[in-house]
Amino acid sequence: MAPVVTEWKEHTAIVTINRPEVHNALNMPALQALQSAIETLTDHPKARAVIITGAGEKAFCAGADLKERRTMDDREVRRFIRLIRDTFTRIEQMPQPVIAAINGFAFGGGTELALACDIRIAEQHAVMGLTETSLGIIPGAGGTQRLPRLVGKAKAKEWIFTAQKITASEAEKRGLVNEVTEKGKALETACRLAGRIGENAPLAVRQAKLAIDRGLETDLMTGLALETSAYETLIPTKDRQEGLKAFEEKRKPRYTGE
Repeated sequence: MAPVVTEWKEHTAIVTINRPEVHNALNMPALQALQSAIETLTDHPKARAVIITGAGEKAFCAGADLKERRTMDDREVRRFIRLIRDTFTRIEQMPQPVIAAINGFAFGGGTELALACDIRIAEQHAVMGLTETSLGIIPGAGGTQRLPRLVGKAKAKEWIFTAQKITASEAEKRGLVNEVTEKGKALETACRLAGRIGENAPLAVRQAKLAIDRGLETDLMTGLALETSAYETLIPTKDRQEGLKAFEEKRKPRYTGE
């Protein structure tokens, strides 16, 4: 049984962590398979949006596989931490929008995986949390950096220092997730959202993501310059001309990513 499975729904790639027997915990083979899937999709011409979810009904991702972790020496732990951090950074840097369909609990690295996505959809029974301090470590896959950028420094510190477990409703209230759905509906909702994204010009969506992500890491004037550069990239594209033509002809545009 493959630890990570990729399926397609039109222009949406659905990546599923497929280890429900261990609550979709990430051991080294699963993490390597996830990284391979991300590398394949990053340059895939068909992929206009990517969804990441977990198999089964209980867990999105339980984080690192602690059973495997107990067998690792210090060198192997360091290697794993580098790999999981780099994999999640690659997810964040994918040109396409990435949606986390959080279908159950997501602790430690599971929450860090969700944080690396652009949009997070959680089912009402989902529980999240950066609980690493209760295990004598800290979030090592981006959690100390991405969580404060979403919920603010003070709230992120409170949650990390106390290893707080956060309900879906609280996560939505604090801006950690975009939407809460009924149980069993996260993937369906994510697919619907991905479909709406896929109706728009893929090059424009990618440049919008680039401008937002890079712009927020700098000052306003530099961000505006990044926005201008992103816009300039789209001026000579066929999709821009198609958008104007479709508007004139009162029909839906047929974007090709050119």
